[in-house]
Amino acid sequence: MSTAIAILAAGRGSRLGGDASKPLLEWRGRPMVSWAVDAAMDSGLRPVLVVVGYRGDEVRAALTDRDVQVVDNPGWDEGIASSLRVALTTLTPIAEVTAVCVGLADQPMIDPDVYRRLDAGMGGEITVPTYDGEPGNPVRLARSLWPEAMELRGDAGARKLMRDRVVDWIDCTGTGSAADVDTLEDLARLQQEDQ
Repeated sequence: MSTAIAILAAGRGSRLGGDASKPLLEWRGRPMVSWAVDAAMDSGLRPVLVVVGYRGDEVRAALTDRDVQVVDNPGWDEGIASSLRVALTTLTPIAEVTAVCVGLADQPMIDPDVYRRLDAGMGGEITVPTYDGEPGNPVRLARSLWPEAMELRGDAGARKLMRDRVVDWIDCTGTGSAADVDTLEDLARLQQEDQ
């Protein structure tokens, strides 16, 4: 039995303006997606896959030296739910995978220990990290939730599944940051905090 990791890196990031791609924004001299993937790989959980879409060839090229499976989401412009469906469709035939941690390419400061804590948690259907009491990402989904997750549409992510369920909250304070980059101002703020 194993817990997989899926990094969602398919979106355009329309709030960035122009033709920018969030996963390809530079953070500490490398594309943000490479930091997200490194955290996933360093966690020890397997398999690790990355879902790409907008400017997918460039995102894929940024990961050529990493031992991850990269899958295309041709419907990336339909919202994050489409990338989650692609990840779950890819993982479903792998019988030994009993859960998946869903991470985001625009969160470069997630620590590998977050994935390990989620995997070692209480083993419920949905497990969510908290940072200083606030919920964050990545989110762990047990296989029993995947059929319902596959029904999500638009920008509805795993959080929508939390409404009618007991959630296992795992304290991940001090293991990095779940801050995400939606705008260039967010990136500038992260860079300033990092100095």
